[in-house]
Amino acid sequence: MNHFINAFPLGNADTTLIRLNSGKLLLIDYANTYTGEKDDRRCDLPVELDKLVETDSYDVVIFTHADMDHVQGFASYFHLEHAEKYQGGDRKKINELWVPAQVILEEGCEDETRILRTEARHRLRNKKGIRVFSNPDKLKGWLEKEKVAFSDVEHLIVNAGTTVPGWGATNPELEIFAHAPFAYTFDANTEINRNDACIVLQATFNNLPKTKFLLLADADSELLHSIIDLSERFDNHHRLNWDIVHLPHHMSYLSLGPEKGKEKTEPVDPVRRLYEDYGQEKSLLISPSCPVPDSYDTIQPPHRQAYNYYASVADLKNGELQVTMEFPAEANPRPMEVTINNYGLTLVKAIVAGGFTTERKIPQAG
Repeated sequence: MNHFINAFPLGNADTTLIRLNSGKLLLIDYANTYTGEKDDRRCDLPVELDKLVETDSYDVVIFTHADMDHVQGFASYFHLEHAEKYQGGDRKKINELWVPAQVILEEGCEDETRILRTEARHRLRNKKGIRVFSNPDKLKGWLEKEKVAFSDVEHLIVNAGTTVPGWGATNPELEIFAHAPFAYTFDANTEINRNDACIVLQATFNNLPKTKFLLLADADSELLHSIIDLSERFDNHHRLNWDIVHLPHHMSYLSLGPEKGKEKTEPVDPVRRLYEDYGQEKSLLISPSCPVPDSYDTIQPPHRQAYNYYASVADLKNGELQVTMEFPAEANPRPMEVTINNYGLTLVKAIVAGGFTTERKIPQAG
């Protein structure tokens, strides 16, 4: 039984593909940032996906939130149900769209974030082909205004602290647990912060040994603090375990704590526990980000100080830290592939300068 995770070199943007042994496909975010210019090392995302995806549809497409670095170009790639102009040709269909409640509720959004909102609202009104993460009072108010009975769509809503229907413990391949967003995030009398309202998941591959994949989207340290605190309080410690972690917010120091630090960001204590206590031996840390700068003074992520902390975690766990735009080499980044089977997880390395294809096997305990 082989499953695959692919992460793509897209600069400070996000796209991850999960391909299960059964052929099921789950795509997390879609951001085609490639320009085609001579020195652009980012991948041409639809071209790379077409190499891996042989069907005309995805079983699940997850948009963790609606920032452009998570949705850019999606309206050109996918078949969207709400308008004919987004249909036909070789567009890929979405069997089930997953979005945070923020996507439904946000007002004033523009460009492709507005298109995503329109598609999500269309599916929710039609009561099919969607799952909405979190159940705030504001969502109930929106449904009432749209004359949609909450009881008719309640089964499509996933609350934090629960497994996603159809992806629970009885699924022979993959169990998916929702850590966030929280309902209270939306019901404050302030504008919704997309990062605070993003989808955070733990995906458990039900091979033996089980492999746990933590997807942290753009969560900052305060959101992670809440996730860790609630998981520990309700005896869900195992939901924090990870063998692979998709590092948050393109390796921003703000996902570790409020202070960047001089040479290394020191995480606030709950976040420290997430990495140092809940990370498993021989683990893999993946940062979807641009190459890490040598300078400690950059404003935008990735931040060298955050990198130095994550590198220390990799050392502590006898594991590995990889940056998508540096894999396998900064001069020629290529999509990363992780194979998961009954031997654990294996990071498959692409062709390198000497012409060799190498693998780094990361054996796990049971």
